[in-house]
Amino acid sequence: MADPITNPTDYDLIGGGRAVSAVVDRFYELVLADPELAPYFTSTDMNRLKRHQVLLVSQVLGGPGEYDGRDLREAHEGRGISSADFNRVVTHLVTALTEAGVPPAVIGRIGEALGGTAKDIVEVESG
Repeated sequence: MADPITNPTDYDLIGGGRAVSAVVDRFYELVLADPELAPYFTSTDMNRLKRHQVLLVSQVLGGPGEYDGRDLREAHEGRGISSADFNRVVTHLVTALTEAGVPPAVIGRIGEALGGTAKDIVEVESG
């Protein structure tokens, strides 16, 4: 891991673990309040999902710990997630990151990483 003083990672730049946890909490508030997305989570253990999401986001940001959840394709398989739903999720994450004061450059890097996951999550193209 980089030295947080002389060469901070994006994880360090946003404030570390507490900041990631706060963003993940806000993100899921937004997602669960979205009538188009909430049905995907009706039988989901949200505490477990949030723990996995914190690890995943931390890893993407260059922080400590490694995501130990299921493969993204396996976790989303059979859910019929559309590209429109995926884009809604990304929008909610950007909102949560922006509200938390995350620098735009870091949000951009997170967006690039998310873009690469679409192929493993989206099953239905929407127009």
